[in-house]
Amino acid sequence: MSGEKITVERWSRLSIGAVAASVAVVLLFSAGPLLFQANVIDQLTTLFIYIILAVTWNALAGYGGLVSIGQQAFFGLGAYGAVRLADAGVSVYFALVLSALVVGLVALPISAFMLRLKTGEFAIGMWVVAVLTHLLVNLDTLVRGETGTSLIALNAYAAETRHALTYWTALGAMTAMLGILFALLRSPLGAAIQAIRDDDDAAASIGVRVMRTKRIIFVLAAVGIALAGALWLATTITFQPKTYFSVQWTAYMIFMVLVGGLGTFEGPILGAVIFFAIEAWFGQTGVWYLVGLGAAALSFALFLPRGIWGWVDAHFGLRLLPVGRTLREP
Repeated sequence: MSGEKITVERWSRLSIGAVAASVAVVLLFSAGPLLFQANVIDQLTTLFIYIILAVTWNALAGYGGLVSIGQQAFFGLGAYGAVRLADAGVSVYFALVLSALVVGLVALPISAFMLRLKTGEFAIGMWVVAVLTHLLVNLDTLVRGETGTSLIALNAYAAETRHALTYWTALGAMTAMLGILFALLRSPLGAAIQAIRDDDDAAASIGVRVMRTKRIIFVLAAVGIALAGALWLATTITFQPKTYFSVQWTAYMIFMVLVGGLGTFEGPILGAVIFFAIEAWFGQTGVWYLVGLGAAALSFALFLPRGIWGWVDAHFGLRLLPVGRTLREP
């Protein structure tokens, strides 16, 4: 790749401290059900799910360059798969995780077609996939069309126990996804992903297996988003296809990543926290809440295109977590 090199950032005292602080926070959160009230537990569970959504969409679009407006397909399939597996007798919390893995397998043949599309074609193509999966799920007699169904296996647990188990599952899923993505982006594969984002033809010319690399990040993003969908089902119990396959989920992902910082590791986490706070404070205002989100996203796109953490990184060089990045030489 002429005039360009891929580097992996080295550990600094700041990054070591940031990782240590992150581990301490996760350990503190692991005791959440013993420390916090039930409503706080539910709110934190929601935040963990938002973080999973943000970091996985950012991995796909920010690092992989695959901008999709149809990721709600995997969100809905994750929830649907959990319903189906639990109905088949699989332990309900195991079904949440297993459903995400099954969706990853489903994403493999989808990637064979979608990854042949470029930029806008890929984005629209993924939206079409979401519409088609929605229609197919509606045909299942268990779901009963838009009437929907419930994850009734959760009723076997007392409410307090169910909330705690869902919380721990969401915390574990978030921690696992962050760890996997961090390790991936620091690996040679992570450097290859970013090289493809910048120029896939140039990446191929130096030996990067473009289609294979794209497929890995595509499937990983599908698994993460499906896991978020299954976890969301565990918080609401009720499954209605029009809710889970709604494009609003992808809109939320895009908002969190744009606000936090596209193509940064820390940015989507920050964006998820900001979105969670906005929803908590203004979510009851109805349509004005959605108008406000749209206006905020547009403002960031116009005046702060790199997001909050992207701006911080550009002006102060502050990166708490050392992940690979592409540098262009003059």
